[in-house]
Amino acid sequence: MSARPRLALFSTICAVLALGVPGISAQAQASSSSDVYVSPVIGNDHADGTARHPVRTLRRAQDLVRARAPRLTADLTVHLAPGTYRQTTPLVLDARDSGTGGHRVVWQGDGGAVISGGRQVTGWRRVPGRPGLWSAPAPQGLTDTRQLYVDGVRAQRARGAVPVQLTQTATGYTASSDTLAHWKHPSDAEFVYTSGEALWNIERDGLGQWTEPRCRIAAAQGTTITMVQPCWDNSNKRVEFPDIPGRTVGMVGPGKLTDGGRATYIENAYELLDQPGEWYLDRTAHTVYYLPREGERLAHADVEAAAGEKLVEGRGTAAAPVHDIAFRGLRFSYATWLTPSRPEGFSEIQAGYTVTGAQGWATQGLCQYVEGGTCPFASWTKMPGNVSFAYGQRIEFADDVFAHLGAAGLDLGTGTKDSTVDGSVFTDISGNGLEIGGVDGQTPASGVQVTDNHLYGLPREYHGGVAVLNGYTQHDTIAHNQIDHVGYSAISLGWGGWPDKIGDPATPNPSHDNAVRDNLVFDYMQMLDDGGGIYTQGLTGTSMTDGEKVTGNVIHDQWGLGKNVYTDNGCTYETVEGNVLYHAAYANVASRHTDYRDDLGNNDPTLVKGNWWEEGTADGDNKGLVTSGNTIMAGLSDVPSDVLENAGLEAPYRGLLNLRVGALSVPEAPSRVGTSTAGADALYVTFNPSFADGGSPVISYTARVHDASGSEVGRRTVSAAEFKRTALVRVDGLTGGPFTVTVTAANAHGDSAPSLASAPLTPTAATVPPPAPTSPKLRTARTAATLAWTPPTTTGDAKVVGYLVTVSDGRDPIAVTGRDVLVGQPSAKGMFRVIGELKPGTSYTVTVATVTAAGTGAAAKVTATTGS
Repeated sequence: MSARPRLALFSTICAVLALGVPGISAQAQASSSSDVYVSPVIGNDHADGTARHPVRTLRRAQDLVRARAPRLTADLTVHLAPGTYRQTTPLVLDARDSGTGGHRVVWQGDGGAVISGGRQVTGWRRVPGRPGLWSAPAPQGLTDTRQLYVDGVRAQRARGAVPVQLTQTATGYTASSDTLAHWKHPSDAEFVYTSGEALWNIERDGLGQWTEPRCRIAAAQGTTITMVQPCWDNSNKRVEFPDIPGRTVGMVGPGKLTDGGRATYIENAYELLDQPGEWYLDRTAHTVYYLPREGERLAHADVEAAAGEKLVEGRGTAAAPVHDIAFRGLRFSYATWLTPSRPEGFSEIQAGYTVTGAQGWATQGLCQYVEGGTCPFASWTKMPGNVSFAYGQRIEFADDVFAHLGAAGLDLGTGTKDSTVDGSVFTDISGNGLEIGGVDGQTPASGVQVTDNHLYGLPREYHGGVAVLNGYTQHDTIAHNQIDHVGYSAISLGWGGWPDKIGDPATPNPSHDNAVRDNLVFDYMQMLDDGGGIYTQGLTGTSMTDGEKVTGNVIHDQWGLGKNVYTDNGCTYETVEGNVLYHAAYANVASRHTDYRDDLGNNDPTLVKGNWWEEGTADGDNKGLVTSGNTIMAGLSDVPSDVLENAGLEAPYRGLLNLRVGALSVPEAPSRVGTSTAGADALYVTFNPSFADGGSPVISYTARVHDASGSEVGRRTVSAAEFKRTALVRVDGLTGGPFTVTVTAANAHGDSAPSLASAPLTPTAATVPPPAPTSPKLRTARTAATLAWTPPTTTGDAKVVGYLVTVSDGRDPIAVTGRDVLVGQPSAKGMFRVIGELKPGTSYTVTVATVTAAGTGAAAKVTATTGS
């Protein structure tokens, strides 16, 4: 805070001091005499904690609570006045901090209270010889961080293309030159392995298309690059079955970094500072560097380096749980997580779980499948929460904000019971938004209610994270939340189902009676693949009665490859009923899995009933996979309005959608730019859109084409709406090659930084027309039909960019475009589209033809009659 605002605030405080603590209502000040009052501005830890004499710190308030909690006759409220409560260590709560006598201890933010692990960075100066670059001394006590924020806007750790060619070795790489060895601090730098479905000339690396692992460089000497351990071995030596080539004993992803272990990009080096919004902490020189965005004035900005790793930590035990505590109206911000920067790194398995430990690759979570394997199966290491509870009972979070955080936002872990998260916002979080329970075989979470929250714009760093992660739990409800603009799956439940890949039953677990209902989920899987709006795997109960219920949700507009509701490995006893599901990549619901708990050859018991969808699968009982009474929807007008209106935030909570967190800014850069020939003088460009929009919707994207010298030789701007419809930008008028492409996103506040560049590509003429799709089917209802087909296995001399559908009633041909078109062909995933406005009891002939840069190929044809 600058001197002038601080003086103004002090004057205000002096003027109203006689009336009590600023920001605390008269009603609150007149409440129970046992209440505690805290102010970070005028408080004094030698005071008695009354409304007129507040204490200053949470730690001192905790002391007063512990003295009063054993004798409660009403709720005890800790009133937190507006201001920032800076934590050098977490507020650690245990049984002594609990409510008693049926009453709660309520930590109440009375308007603008921020619990922060940040350190303000001040004293900014221009760096001589580096135009635009500024530096400041690192704050006292800051030894490392992974996050920096300017006026509440996350800055990007300096990143760029790997400047050398890499050949993988047992301990790292051999580089094509000694460039990295000459960097100031090569051991600060971190390789990032962005995964994804193989698409055009996007490299597919990492540890599965749902992951984004990271490992730091240990040393760069000459052309020898040594990577840190155990991250390197945990990412490259995962045990495989000797008799099942390529199948890891963990059964989740490959045994080593794919694509030769080449990193997608490199992060965290002074030498990479080249784009506005990038920063770097030189730990040796104790100096922070930053390239300001347009309009940022560092002399007046609040620059926060995330320092603490925990803000609040509830440490209950099975014998002495922490209980009856509420957190209301608070903001939790500016915490980091440093494990990925250490030798442990970030060797991801799924949803932020990682392989850890010196021999993690050989034993962790491998249980009965290897000698010395730890149990239960798949008990890998969960990402921690910056706010976390273990063995907490009747813990409440209401009207809170979890933002600007570097791990998971909130973890209600092992032993959590009868707790609620209500009316809160989760955004700008590095990893998972909210975590519930665990998968380590200890006491499951139970009775957790997650209702009417808004989760969006995450994960910002560990892109395989999910908005809500639910492990082994009982009687949990996830209802009436809105989840939008997320990088991977929105809601992920269950674990341990992967053994069905080798014909074994899913891992036994205590889960049952969980419900996911009436949520609104859209614009999800914006960066990674193989997930869903609601993703479930493993046993969900002991019968259809107590198995998981997925009901009344509205889920639409998926970008990555996957499904609206994804019942993955071993998902058993799940009911999917009354949902509205559309605009998915290749299925609205389910994947069929064999039930290996016996030798009968049945499928995992699943009921898919009464949904509105586009998939159009007919009613039937496929050995326990029951499909019944679903409706093909040609548009939202086919869905009862009350079903649509009931999903998402309930009326009293819809104001959360207007709550702004942080300053308005430009969007985050798009990612995973890929190119394909569009003819001898043109390129098609696709990319993953910006799901962190800076608080203002993205309105357009601009693709810029660069020649081998880096000069721009072409560009094209398209609206965000057009790109969402086509997933393509075509740039014409190119001569020669090869070319790389970068993409920027624009909102009302300007352009993002450019994306990382695509791989080089030279456009070529496309003259060979594509073959026809195969296996066309027309799944009919009375007035609509779903046309389904399989993409061709070969496409001539260009990639698929669309399909053309004709209907025998003479209507204009229907152009089929979108991201699913691009990912469907190389992955051999089926396609489908709904054809509406049909007449009952009428025969129709429909054709579908493949479109590439060479033109429209031959058509496949199918005939069927609508229902009467």
